[in-house]
Amino acid sequence: MIIASIVGLAAGISLGFIQNISYPSEYSFYITMALLAALDSIVGAARAQLEGKYNMVIFTTGFFLNAVLAGLLAYLGDRLGVPLYYAAILVFGGRLFQNLGVIRRIVLDRYVLKK
Repeated sequence: MIIASIVGLAAGISLGFIQNISYPSEYSFYITMALLAALDSIVGAARAQLEGKYNMVIFTTGFFLNAVLAGLLAYLGDRLGVPLYYAAILVFGGRLFQNLGVIRRIVLDRYVLKK
């Protein structure tokens, strides 16, 4: 399952570079926030897979809901003149590093330290 995810991610990135798709620069901030949330979901799914707790429905709904929520926080904050995007950066960035730390420990325990 993890191999299919990696192949899908590689195919998506490849298509993104091959296609000449552009968007207005005004949306770049919102897209950045959504990408941070999506990356958090992907790393969280990798952690869940390594722990044997992966569920496709939870990943799919979390992936899209987190991305939409981060984009909406950035948009709403922009409209109100309040930097609400800091909440998305703090939460998703913090979880991203936490999940990466757990993944590192799991990999080290399984393959390097062989406990």
